[in-house]
Amino acid sequence: MARGLNTSRFGRAAKLGGLAGGAAARTLGTKAANVVRDDEASAAADKRAALETADRMVTVLGTMRGAAMKIGQTLSVIDIGAFEDDEVRAAFQAKLAKLQSMAPTVEFSQMRKVIEQDLGATLDDVFSSFVEEPIAAASIGQVYRATLREDGREVAVKVQYPGIKDVVRADLKNVRLVLKVAARFSPGMNTKEVADEVIERITEELDYELEAANHRAMARAFAGHPFIVVPDVITSLCTERVIVTEFVHARRFADILDDPVEARDRFGEILFRFYVNGPYRTRLLNGDPHPGNALFLDDGRVAFLDFGFFRRQTREEVDVQRAVLQSVYAQDAQRLFELSVEQGIISGGPELVEPLMEKYRAATWWFAEDREVTLATSDISRIVIEHADMRDGFGDVQMPANQVTTLRAFSLVLGILGQLRATNNWHRIGRETVFGDAPETDLGREEAAWMQGDVTAAPVA
Repeated sequence: MARGLNTSRFGRAAKLGGLAGGAAARTLGTKAANVVRDDEASAAADKRAALETADRMVTVLGTMRGAAMKIGQTLSVIDIGAFEDDEVRAAFQAKLAKLQSMAPTVEFSQMRKVIEQDLGATLDDVFSSFVEEPIAAASIGQVYRATLREDGREVAVKVQYPGIKDVVRADLKNVRLVLKVAARFSPGMNTKEVADEVIERITEELDYELEAANHRAMARAFAGHPFIVVPDVITSLCTERVIVTEFVHARRFADILDDPVEARDRFGEILFRFYVNGPYRTRLLNGDPHPGNALFLDDGRVAFLDFGFFRRQTREEVDVQRAVLQSVYAQDAQRLFELSVEQGIISGGPELVEPLMEKYRAATWWFAEDREVTLATSDISRIVIEHADMRDGFGDVQMPANQVTTLRAFSLVLGILGQLRATNNWHRIGRETVFGDAPETDLGREEAAWMQGDVTAAPVA
């Protein structure tokens, strides 16, 4: 059993129930006290109660690791429009964003048992060397560096925490308790659809054999790409709890933040092309972009990892998303309104046509405007808030679950680009997949040549 992981459904339900009850009590207590407070004091009290709830959510969800933690991570980048005060919303979101990097620590002796049980052999039988210190950790597993005995290849070995399936199953039984808290701050969220979506994605994420299949699909989609690398999967060594992939010698995200501006802009364009443009071409959506899942090679290429929280999109879903973007790019307010009503996102009459477009303009200016834009971390919260905060005057807003996953993914990408302080004409890069425009950047022309079969990439180093 993984250290610190409470696998009891009832024990974990008690924590979540306490979280929900505490949030409700704070809300009621604050409302009652506000009766005798002036407006300024009431606003300050509301702010304290909201941030106390956020702190409590981080404390509880951060120790739970499974579906509860994933929902908390999702909430950190989506709808928090219940707060009228932008400062409160940003602070609430920043607190929840801590969940992005929380991961448990498990002793290697326990992780070794998982590897040997699943591979049906000792570590010495399979690997000529195995470094016991993990090189990465996530909500359901850790990654180690090793060398294969058979052919001497360096590999990355991703291993699930022992007992994590029981932890996640306990969470899945209690997902709606987490969403009961979320609903207080995200009144436009369709909690049933979001719960169903998270349950489906998390259940898939637990199956490393399925993740290996996702990884192989991405590797096929980007085989031979001039600047995007998806390392090979060692299929014979992949099981339900273990994935073995080719090891990539590269720098991590934190190592490139002080690179020259030209290098950071180039890396930013590659990240955008993979995470944003890529799903419109491949219909393969990585639902959990994270700085730790991109590695930066010395030759300028970027390697991408981790395809557990993953969605294979239908052609119809991609076509609808592209149609929405086309209407935003073209500033076609009427078409945007029609698509939003057809998808059940908003309800209302023609009076919402222009206000809806204004809302999208505020959220999408960074790529909807045909100019160079430098993204900063201060922009990201504002962009996400504008996209999420559609309750005021837009009727019963219900964001489809597949779009919640897409918004979560793209918001995380924005966060990465903001940290990178990358500058590009995102509008022109996006038009390549939204409208099929010819590329205008060097990277775009390289990618276009590859898609036409004119390029072979260098081997992974």
